[in-house]
Amino acid sequence: MDSPDFLFRRTRELFVQVKWLILARAVFALILIFSTLFFSDIELSGHRDQPFLSLYKISGTILGLSLVYFAWLCCKKYLYVLAYTQIIVDTFIVTAIVFVTGGYHSIFTFLYLLIIIYAAMLLLARGSFSVALASSIQYGFLIEFEYLKILAPFSGNLPLALAIDQHHILYRIVIIISACFATAALSGILSLQLKTARKDLKIAQEHLKRVEKMAAVDEIVSGLAHEIKNPLASLSGSIQMLKEDMAPTGENDKLMQIVLRETERLKQIVTDIRLISKPSRTNAALIDLAKAIDDVKILFDNTPDWHGRINIVTRLERTLYVCMDAVHLQQILWNLIKNAAESIEGKGKITITVSSSRHKHIYLTVRDTGIGIDRKTASHIFDPFYTTKSDGTGLGLSIIHRIVDTYDGMIDFESSPGKGTVFTLIFQNPNIDIRNAIPSPNQKKTNDGTKD
Repeated sequence: MDSPDFLFRRTRELFVQVKWLILARAVFALILIFSTLFFSDIELSGHRDQPFLSLYKISGTILGLSLVYFAWLCCKKYLYVLAYTQIIVDTFIVTAIVFVTGGYHSIFTFLYLLIIIYAAMLLLARGSFSVALASSIQYGFLIEFEYLKILAPFSGNLPLALAIDQHHILYRIVIIISACFATAALSGILSLQLKTARKDLKIAQEHLKRVEKMAAVDEIVSGLAHEIKNPLASLSGSIQMLKEDMAPTGENDKLMQIVLRETERLKQIVTDIRLISKPSRTNAALIDLAKAIDDVKILFDNTPDWHGRINIVTRLERTLYVCMDAVHLQQILWNLIKNAAESIEGKGKITITVSSSRHKHIYLTVRDTGIGIDRKTASHIFDPFYTTKSDGTGLGLSIIHRIVDTYDGMIDFESSPGKGTVFTLIFQNPNIDIRNAIPSPNQKKTNDGTKD
């Protein structure tokens, strides 16, 4: 599930890539025309005329297709279909070029690899392997048909069956096919890494903007919490003494209970405000992330409000550790899961995923099937005191953001109204030796998290 903003950015990026691909293809066709003109002028042998004429036709076809592709691109519809279409057509064009320039002896077989590379850039690993398969099939059939004399070579060379040993032909086909799939695998990996790097950069930029925005109010919020804390403590103590001395009954008892309840709520809010301002890393320890998630899941599954209504599915890479306060980690997990559950109307599913990357990052995602977040709300969800809930304080996500930033992590989210939301947290991998890892012994199984 991708957010509208993500889909818009991806579509815009694909639009630009396809545009440059069409332009590069047109330039290639022009270079092919002029190079063919040059070599045809210095070639005196009559049997070379047909290959050159065929190259002219292929170049003209490429230019014509480029105009068609450009017109399609201007419509800005079905861009993925356009990308797949032109890339697959390119494999047939390359096969035609290979055939008219010597077939088995052609020097243009490298063009297959070029198509595979830019297929990976546009369509990632799936696209590159699809093109590698198409290229391998076409080249294999081309050489086989040439060997069986079904296709006569344009170059005027002797038939392959007479000039080349069958084992050498098979060896050549295997090498080309292996090169195609090796290129597909490598370019697919590089494209995926590039996509991940771009996403991490986007998350870092958005996270930094929010940190700068929240830093401006940290000092004010901290001072406000300090000023409220002392009179609130006096007020709470005085009410407790009055309750013990007066022993109110009836309506007075109800009013006293309301005062005490709201006083405790104010205390919790002040605690939350102080946590936003200055979370401490004093109690940081290595924590088994998968185990911590399992503990919170057990707690959540046994909570009456969500038992039987919300199904939590976990996909956890084991033996991954984060260095942070166990209480802080539990606050993060509980608040994210609770918010996800509250966004689901009726029955639904929450998917928690933990994975690691080659560049020492740990990714924690919480995906729900809830109502999603509209664009107006999305720009404020990390702002302190902003909430869309009638009984919320608007501090839950602010606290999560502050805690994650305290431990040099990052947080981001994507949401589609009516389809759900996915929060992504990125932590630094401490890169520890698992045998020597000592998880925090104080991982609590009770909810100390704040209420949003």
